[in-house]
Amino acid sequence: MTEAAVPRKEPSKGTRPAGALSESDASRKVREMFTQIAPRYDLLNHILSLQMDRMWRSRTANVLRPILERADARILDLCCGTGDLAFALERRAKGRVWGVDFAHTMLVRAKEKSFIKMKGAEPNRPILFVESDALRLPFADGAFDLVTAAFGFRNLANYEAGLLEIRRVLKEDGTIAILEFTEPKPGWFGDLYRWYFRTVLPRLGGLISGDQAAYTYLPKSVARFFRPEELRESMLKNGYEGVAVRVWTGGTVALHTGVKTGV
Repeated sequence: MTEAAVPRKEPSKGTRPAGALSESDASRKVREMFTQIAPRYDLLNHILSLQMDRMWRSRTANVLRPILERADARILDLCCGTGDLAFALERRAKGRVWGVDFAHTMLVRAKEKSFIKMKGAEPNRPILFVESDALRLPFADGAFDLVTAAFGFRNLANYEAGLLEIRRVLKEDGTIAILEFTEPKPGWFGDLYRWYFRTVLPRLGGLISGDQAAYTYLPKSVARFFRPEELRESMLKNGYEGVAVRVWTGGTVALHTGVKTGV
């Protein structure tokens, strides 16, 4: 069951699904992948994470509570998928929440869930879901107090461009929050995690979703992504200060938060 850690390679400048030859090609392949798995996406998230994805999003919302509780706060959830983090933020938010994703079928599901949640409840501020590429957002400079991304930033075709575009739409002293998978350190837990993540998860995900390629891509994309300290350094280099890293669940997920600087 044990598996030695794969030798660390230079982190990618952006995601590169199998066969992608350019940034535009990578973006297209990621969109097609998430379009395909959208119908079973929520079910698989809960099953494959052993329901811990709910806890991670709730913890993230709790960390961001001081911003969410401001009545005038404008919040953007980037790469929102079917909206689970956006809903977790909205439950605590006194301001307005937007959700953005470039996979149409994901947003259809998010809007269906929003309708169900709102049905029978008192009129509230529904989340505004917008279909857009995260690298070319349709928002003005300095539009948001908080920009989040949960398990989606890793799928961007260019990470530096993503950080700069988030910075563009953040207000001065606005906050960025990135929740992402990472790999635990070598040892019995890390070896068990890698065995599950690279062997069991692709087979189970493929069986339930009908798309094994998507769940083979997942562990490969995590292995190529920044380690927590590397992402912190990239954020610092791209105009964020006070970058804090919170590593949870044995080193399998990390929450990075930082503040837009004026430089």
